[in-house]
Amino acid sequence: MIQVQNISKGFYGKLVLKNVTNTFEEGKVNLIIGGSGSGKTVLMKCMVGLYEVDEGAIEYDGRDFSAMTKLERKSIRREIGMLFQGSALFDSMTVEENVMFPLTMLSKMDEEEKRDRANFCLQRVNLDNANNLFPAEISGGMKKRVAIARAIAMKPKYLFCDEPNSGLDPKTSIVIDELIKEITYEFQMTTVINTHDMNSVLMMGDNIIFIYKGEKFWSGSSKDILNSGNEQLENFVFASKVMQDLRRHLKN
Repeated sequence: MIQVQNISKGFYGKLVLKNVTNTFEEGKVNLIIGGSGSGKTVLMKCMVGLYEVDEGAIEYDGRDFSAMTKLERKSIRREIGMLFQGSALFDSMTVEENVMFPLTMLSKMDEEEKRDRANFCLQRVNLDNANNLFPAEISGGMKKRVAIARAIAMKPKYLFCDEPNSGLDPKTSIVIDELIKEITYEFQMTTVINTHDMNSVLMMGDNIIFIYKGEKFWSGSSKDILNSGNEQLENFVFASKVMQDLRRHLKN
């Protein structure tokens, strides 16, 4: 579980996050949604320590991350897996080497142990025979799955995903959503996803926070969105004609 308590963050005199409080629950898919410039990306970056908050606290299972020194934060960072928007694979490394990378950097495993762990993670994301391929030789969806395998290599308690469906076709996006949801439940991780993909919101949103102009404007589950009564949220979620049609269909 991760708790953000009354956090605020500004840049050059402009407040981007304003007194945001929320609980990101263990074993659930927690989504951060909001329009461009809403502050959702800043919130995630504050949570992982890329930005320091101006006010408030961020706690990982009761441990005050925001009050720790860089050295003290290392133990929590070892418990965090990251899935970056562009997958961020190393082009000069094979798929297997990419997955082994955090194990080499952060663990004391020997080569055989690292290889076994990498193979387990690749099998978990259905990439059994891709070990010796390079990123340039695989599709965008496969790259995402390799990135997920790498993110879970260290057996994280917390998984952060930045726009995991960016650049993917709708069918592949569903595959990635299902995979993230499955591993969240299977390993009981606290998964936090920053997304603008409304299909993902409706399909996998156990716990959703909507950021509007730097403030927490609404929170709930995907089942609650249709009857949220929040005008800003509904304008955001159902902005496209496709989503408006879906809304009418689900309400009938």
